[in-house]
Amino acid sequence: MSYAIRMATSADAAQIQAIYEPIVRETIISFELEPPTVEQIVSRITTTTMQFPWLVCAAGDQVLGYVYAGKHRSRSAYQWSVDVTVYVHVDARRRGIARALYTVLFKLLAAQGFYNAYAGIALPNPGSVAVHEAMGMVPIGVYKQVGYKLGAWHDVGWWQVALQPHPASQPTPPIPVTDILNTPVWDEAVAVGQALQK
Repeated sequence: MSYAIRMATSADAAQIQAIYEPIVRETIISFELEPPTVEQIVSRITTTTMQFPWLVCAAGDQVLGYVYAGKHRSRSAYQWSVDVTVYVHVDARRRGIARALYTVLFKLLAAQGFYNAYAGIALPNPGSVAVHEAMGMVPIGVYKQVGYKLGAWHDVGWWQVALQPHPASQPTPPIPVTDILNTPVWDEAVAVGQALQK
């Protein structure tokens, strides 16, 4: 099966919402308590893609998974760091989709001028831990009993990866993802990621 990795659009919102809704309702993977509506997903995509990549992996018109980045923290000295998240449709797991999406995302973030990526994982979640560690992310700490959901308190582990070497001097501010959309840098990153899918 041929997969395409591309920027998410508002037309993908319904399928993204359908992937995400059972995760919110039935698991501790997301700490949201109520699934967002399709309209809310549209708003999230629109807001995110003003600065950061939000990518989908699709087979024809079917969205199989998605990945995105966002601010790590709001204060200015954090501007070179991002938080990252990936979700794959339950029927499309173990096909290398998460790895492919993260590979493209990390290359694009580095091209934008970001240096660190962080992922929070509600524990236990050995599958997610394995995916993130396969991407070179290393554990850096645990927020103990930080969230309450589905009748219990839950820990969140944090993983980190350097997206590129850190400069010794003041780095330039990251550029918006729209500045590299559909450029050779973009095309190269997508090609590398798509080659990883099974």
